[in-house]
Amino acid sequence: MFNIIVGTNREGSLSLVAAQDISAIYTDLGIENQLLLLSDLPPETFSPQAYADKPESVVEMTHEVLKSSGLVVVTPEYNGSMPGALKLFIDLLPFPESFEGRPVSFVGLSAGQFGALRPVEHLQQIFGYRNAHIFPERVFIPRAHESISHADGITDEDLQSRLKKQAEGFAGFCRKLGSLE
Repeated sequence: MFNIIVGTNREGSLSLVAAQDISAIYTDLGIENQLLLLSDLPPETFSPQAYADKPESVVEMTHEVLKSSGLVVVTPEYNGSMPGALKLFIDLLPFPESFEGRPVSFVGLSAGQFGALRPVEHLQQIFGYRNAHIFPERVFIPRAHESISHADGITDEDLQSRLKKQAEGFAGFCRKLGSLE
């Protein structure tokens, strides 16, 4: 089972739209997957007490991460980095087992021209520190509002092709690592 983490808790985000299309690509490849929506986290997740007394939805998402055979992180760029909600979610996950030896793939999207290069690189540092197996083929989506719409999903054929190629490669990567059968 792959888990696709929607890296923002913003309602109506293009990250969610992209993640839904990415999920469909994995489904077409015959790979069971599910979305983990940070928008499903309750407000108490952002309380200082959440580190010691995790909300039930954080506990449930933690179990999904721990049993996943691969993670796909779809992150927007907020102020040159990842959204704070994504970093907090990562910080709430158990150390070291959440990412230790776990394959992870990244998709970044932004309104600007670099397609969330910076947040993906920041995430690679974090996941590398946590000993994840980082799939090297990243997909960056610049000017996301031009290639993704709420009504039609991903409308750019080149982008769809790049995401499919990444998904096929990530599936093969996970098989070689033995996490996906």
